Amino acid sequence: MKSTSNISIWLIEDNATFRRTIARTIAKQPGFSCDGDFARAEDAIAALKTETQPAIILLDVGLPGMSGIEAIPHLRALAPDTAMLILTVFEDEEKIVAAICAGASGYLLKTAPAEELIRAMRDVLAGCAPMNGRIARRVLDMFSKLSPRKNDYHLTEREKAVLQQMTEGFIKKEIADHLALSVHTVDTHLRNIYAKLQVNTRTGAVSKALKEGLV
Repeated sequence: MKSTSNISIWLIEDNATFRRTIARTIAKQPGFSCDGDFARAEDAIAALKTETQPAIILLDVGLPGMSGIEAIPHLRALAPDTAMLILTVFEDEEKIVAAICAGASGYLLKTAPAEELIRAMRDVLAGCAPMNGRIARRVLDMFSKLSPRKNDYHLTEREKAVLQQMTEGFIKKEIADHLALSVHTVDTHLRNIYAKLQVNTRTGAVSKALKEGLV
């Protein structure tokens, strides 16, 4: 492991060629550094016991030994502030739900272009829950089919509009632009949304909104 003042990224991926490609992509980005790459989740878990936790872990699902989804709770126990970003070939509903329920911060396909991956890493650091459009649509469709009982959180129409923008992965400035609001006003709506939904983070608000069909 190398010491760096850049944002530290770890990569857990058993395909050596793909792992090197992603590591090179990260290394080319100003402010980012790929400080750890592992072929197995178990090796990353062991490293976390002695190394400084990274800002982001990019995690494949189909790993030898412990799967990426199985690894998330173990990784999060050792690195509670680290964003766990799934990067995989799988887009079936069962794995998407399992990853989100395990605590994944976002879900991207390996076929995504490099710029989408970099944008997703920046977004997750800003508190968003990045997913590519196809995955996000599947998640929304899937939760809508569950038809959960909607709790009455007394959200205003404007708060619902802000929450909708959050589920689509937009950051505060983008929400402000889309809804013709000031960033200060969006901040106020976010505080009200968190209080009404009884959550403390954007990820928590988005997860509850999707699970309970609030938007």
